[in-house]
Amino acid sequence: MEELSLQIEEFISTNASDFEIAKLIKNSVKGYLSSLDEIFNDTQGKDFFVKHTKKIDGFIKILYRYLLRKHFGDYIPMSNSIPIALVALGSYGREQLCVYSDIDLMVLYQEIQGFNLKPIMEELLVLAWDSGLKLGSRVHELDEVASAVRTDITIKTSILESRFIYGSKILWFRFQSKLSIIQKEFQKEFILEKLNEHKSRLLKYPLKMEPNIKDGYGGMRESNMLFWMANIIYGARNTKDLVGIHFSEVEYKTYRSSLEFVFRVRNALHLIAKKKLDTVNFDILPEVATRLGFVHTPKLTKERQFMEKLFESLHSIHSFSSIMVKKIVRPYLFESKNISLLKKSRYSKNIYICDNLLYTSFTRKRKTLFELLKELNELPTTIKKFDNSYVYFAKKTILPSSLGVKIKQQIKILLEKENLHPIVKMLYKANLFKVILPSVKIIINQPQFDGYHTHPVDIHTIKALWFINNISDNFVLNIYNDLSKSNKSLLNFLILFHDIGKGRKKDHHIVSQELFKKFAKSINLSEANINIASRVIRYHNMLSHTATNEDIYSQKVILNFTALLQTRETLDLLICLTYCDINSVGAGVYKSSTANLLRELYLQSVHSFENEGLLKDSSRRIQKENAIKNNKDFQNLEKSMQKKILQIGSNQLFLVHKASDIISLALKAKDVKTATYEIDNSEMLTIKIIRVNPLNLGFLLGKLSFLDLSSMDIFKLYDDKKYFEIRFGSKVDEADLQFIEETVSNSFDMNRKFNHKKPIIKKEDIFIDCDHRDDLAQVKIETKDQKGLFAYVAQVFDDFNIEIESAKIHSIRGKVNDLLLIEKNGNFCVNQEMIVELLT
Repeated sequence: MEELSLQIEEFISTNASDFEIAKLIKNSVKGYLSSLDEIFNDTQGKDFFVKHTKKIDGFIKILYRYLLRKHFGDYIPMSNSIPIALVALGSYGREQLCVYSDIDLMVLYQEIQGFNLKPIMEELLVLAWDSGLKLGSRVHELDEVASAVRTDITIKTSILESRFIYGSKILWFRFQSKLSIIQKEFQKEFILEKLNEHKSRLLKYPLKMEPNIKDGYGGMRESNMLFWMANIIYGARNTKDLVGIHFSEVEYKTYRSSLEFVFRVRNALHLIAKKKLDTVNFDILPEVATRLGFVHTPKLTKERQFMEKLFESLHSIHSFSSIMVKKIVRPYLFESKNISLLKKSRYSKNIYICDNLLYTSFTRKRKTLFELLKELNELPTTIKKFDNSYVYFAKKTILPSSLGVKIKQQIKILLEKENLHPIVKMLYKANLFKVILPSVKIIINQPQFDGYHTHPVDIHTIKALWFINNISDNFVLNIYNDLSKSNKSLLNFLILFHDIGKGRKKDHHIVSQELFKKFAKSINLSEANINIASRVIRYHNMLSHTATNEDIYSQKVILNFTALLQTRETLDLLICLTYCDINSVGAGVYKSSTANLLRELYLQSVHSFENEGLLKDSSRRIQKENAIKNNKDFQNLEKSMQKKILQIGSNQLFLVHKASDIISLALKAKDVKTATYEIDNSEMLTIKIIRVNPLNLGFLLGKLSFLDLSSMDIFKLYDDKKYFEIRFGSKVDEADLQFIEETVSNSFDMNRKFNHKKPIIKKEDIFIDCDHRDDLAQVKIETKDQKGLFAYVAQVFDDFNIEIESAKIHSIRGKVNDLLLIEKNGNFCVNQEMIVELLT
């Protein structure tokens, strides 16, 4: 800084312009920023913040001194005598300024007749921007500060974090006097508004695999929130000032260590991205891990080590901040009118339950683990949440050196409890989850880099528990409601253990099964329940895998699937587990198309458990034909129409649809001379077509390739009529319906062509089985998900006059799994090599 000051003095002596001065400072700023990588290697967390903050202070001081020289010349007064004070706000005021964060500067002044201050202040802000300093500036007259604060909570928040940089200390002291008054004004209103604001922020940025370390769960804003409350209530200038008042030195050090790591991460993010970045995304993750000193080990990658440390730190910050904020603001949340409600809410000594939320005293004496578990087991099952006061109480639990028989009995009772999620979530927050369930230690804070799961393994597991009591799929809900009380309790174990084996070298399905067996025996679970649960855990992905990747109307597929499960009871538990598992992956993953596939596989499997002899397609068709014959609507039809229905060529139609639906569809087709169609956009876009004339399927799907194709069924009816049901992943805007209708109408013209963009498919991505059935060949395409992929495949098949019997389209994690059943009409199997060449 001294060298820069001397250079400026030289420029001033030559009457240099503001532009030249700004250019000189800008080059110095650029030179400093380019050196930050080296500085970061030596100091990374809070120290880096402080050094960077002081450096920016230096540049701002130089700019201000230059302007004083410019305006006052040789008669420059002492800076203390000029009624301007430069004040740092926000992260800059806290000395937590990150490299690419805005520099929040307040130019504070007092209107004095003898000074012409306006030009100095205006030029300072302009010159700072010209010098490459990204200011987030505000200018306030001393007497206007209080009124500005009253109108905007953001201003009050930033002013609480104010720090003197340079200028008039007289003015600064006067500002501090006003600040002490501001802190005491409208305290309750400020606290309530900040609490609501903070709650909204956490809902917007929950803990995810790509966490936001500034505004999200456990991020720097949570730390800020604690400071704001400490400042507004106690006038604290540092959170540490409350050591011995609300928390111990040990508690503070643990919290501060976690915050230090988050500081290091944020600095690394900014330096690597060379821009403001607060989300640890997968693209930048490897370099961040390296910059922070993590290296691969034989057991763990550097990325996993880093993310586990980050998740641990975020949990620590969130736990400490949320509990202490609640503890500090309690007096401001109190309302005397609630005393009667409090008395009514008393459940037992030190326990209050209001609106299914459980509270206790922050000063409550701690208990042993056995006593805590016994208390939890005696609570009603209607509790939805535990207040932070109870989490704080549970964190102080006296832990035994080992889990004795009596404690294990209480753990068994607890894990079999109805509505287990709120209790497990509370135990997780209190760091007791891994105490009562030691096997979960490895999955605590364990990241999942598959691009599919939104959350780390432990959070995913706990979220899955929530879905047991929040099933929105009526089909699954009915199955769950029909479970025995014993199996509902067993479902708790299935969810807690289904992913517990992740993070080991061995297949996690097998490890999870082994860990469950060991734990189940230690708590004396019955042998029958151990066998059932072990089987479900071992094959917990098979329902979703089979439904989305296999021909679920194939006798072979159903037999292989049901052979793994062995009983209907196992199947019922598996579909409930699968529902909870998929839903906890992330919002929107459990789609209606997924639900339909799972339901259909379940029904096909139930059918096989009820009567194995009916698994053969011919037997199952005969059974459906008998159901049709017994239908009253069928019996009222003309004999000729009855004969046509029973002679429908597509076995698939009889395997998939109910007897009444088959009759209804056959009657709709009766009067079709050329073609008819129906477009349904109520839940998801579905196009239903009955045609006599050929359908230009490649053209139709090509024109609609901007939509996500979900699945497609094609059934042969009678009199050369075919039925197409094409389902898409979501609804479309009403404005698009006219275009879709025109497209469908034009698709009966076989001369129309669509200029398809050829997708990228490798030969190894295509599997063809011409011996799949006597009448059907099977084609599987597993490749990168691409718009218009299936439309292109359909066009190639149209060119060879190949008839698609049915199509299952499923995409996940950026990959598509298409399963096609092809009619053996002499055009496919003999030309399969040529077709593969065209597709790849």
